[in-house]
Amino acid sequence: MRVLRYETRAALVTAAALLTWLAATPAQALTAQECSAKYQAAKTDGTLNGQGWNDFRKEHCGAAASADSKAAEAKPADAKPDAKPEAKSEAKPAESKPESKSKAKSAAAPAVPQGPAVYPTAIDAKFAQEKPTLARLHTCAQQWKANKAANTTGGLRWIQKGGGYWSECNKRLKG
Repeated sequence: MRVLRYETRAALVTAAALLTWLAATPAQALTAQECSAKYQAAKTDGTLNGQGWNDFRKEHCGAAASADSKAAEAKPADAKPDAKPEAKSEAKPAESKPESKSKAKSAAAPAVPQGPAVYPTAIDAKFAQEKPTLARLHTCAQQWKANKAANTTGGLRWIQKGGGYWSECNKRLKG
């Protein structure tokens, strides 16, 4: 009989430990998106019983809850038809959710810029006593606020990738 080497025994012990650990690990919890769909379905069905999002999430979306749902799915065949309508009802809110988001975005979309951005030509007199950097910053910020109120930002943000209002205004005031 051949004697097993130390490395072989260590590999076998490691493999056995890994398999034991995988078997003992609880099922994965639901993702936030799946949990949200489940919450919205329960909300529309009126089965929340006054539960808030955090309470619902802890009770229905954690690792223990998903282990319970896996056990419920493993019931005899006559119990499985009950589980299938729930899965379908969970999918419906997820499908309608992007539509409601796009409606919300179109409703909350800012008005189209009315004209090009207006930039100050010189540092404002009330900021002339400050350090040059701060004087430019405060002058540009004051003009930016006026532009936003009049909706004449030219489609720019205060700071954005590639240069926003602040970057362009600072360049112009530096000369």
